[in-house]
Amino acid sequence: MFNNGFKVFDIHAHLPYPLPFLKRNEFIDEHNAKRSERMRLAWDFPRKDQEKQEDTEKPVIERWKDELKRYGIGGINFLTAWNNDNLAEQIRVSPEQFTGFAHHSIEQPDAAEELKRAVDVLGLKGYKLFGPLVQIAFDAPSLAPVWAFAAERRLPVLIHFGILGHTGGIVQHQNISPLSIFNVAREYPDIPFIIPHFGAGYFQELLHLCWSCPNIYIDTSGSNQWMRWTPYELTLESLFRKAYELIGPERIIYGSDSSGFPRGYVYRYLQDQVRVCRELRWTEAEIENVFGNNARRLLNFQL
Repeated sequence: MFNNGFKVFDIHAHLPYPLPFLKRNEFIDEHNAKRSERMRLAWDFPRKDQEKQEDTEKPVIERWKDELKRYGIGGINFLTAWNNDNLAEQIRVSPEQFTGFAHHSIEQPDAAEELKRAVDVLGLKGYKLFGPLVQIAFDAPSLAPVWAFAAERRLPVLIHFGILGHTGGIVQHQNISPLSIFNVAREYPDIPFIIPHFGAGYFQELLHLCWSCPNIYIDTSGSNQWMRWTPYELTLESLFRKAYELIGPERIIYGSDSSGFPRGYVYRYLQDQVRVCRELRWTEAEIENVFGNNARRLLNFQL
């Protein structure tokens, strides 16, 4: 899909991590199982029973090394694991391929100190948050030390806004809209804020945020199925086209939202997104920026 030996760098993937935000009961589990099977069939994902025993016996991070080699991916950034130490320990296996973000609660009293430790001691490259899991306003005075440190280091901060989870997930919250970070983004222009999944149902709000704040980046990750649940028509092509028209290819960053096995690396998402950009007649340099080089610059990773 690429010329001149270009290798993709993926900003958005997950190692196994706890999911405290999912509501679980028999009724929801039944509906979620049906949804998962429809998605598996639609995207041709493998079934759990199709995994080879020798693969399941490998450490997860070794399986990710195999996946990157299989698909020719140059590098991948993990946003979550069981905790910051666990993530750092796993990516040390192959630092030329793997990077990671801190992802502890911003509401804990030592959040700024933990972020500094994650960066200076553990070598993590940014900070990941879930907007709908933060129970106070982002511009609350208690959070100022975190933003001050991130601004001082020009540390990328990736925040999931919009619908969160699957069946039983979160669809209403004071911090569900990308606009809930507006005051902070305007106050701290040295922080690159990355908003994934084109806003996950809040695309208009994300575009408005991008219009005002030049430190906002859009992450393209996932299937972006939320497009089906808007009252107006959207396609993957229109998402890329409108983002390009407003912020240009310098502030669009590719991600896959790959998260586990047996699905592994979701190469299908990469194929669909590259196809759209080529059909929109983007230049090779623009495509290379979106599918790797923008992320490498933000993370100070080798080009």
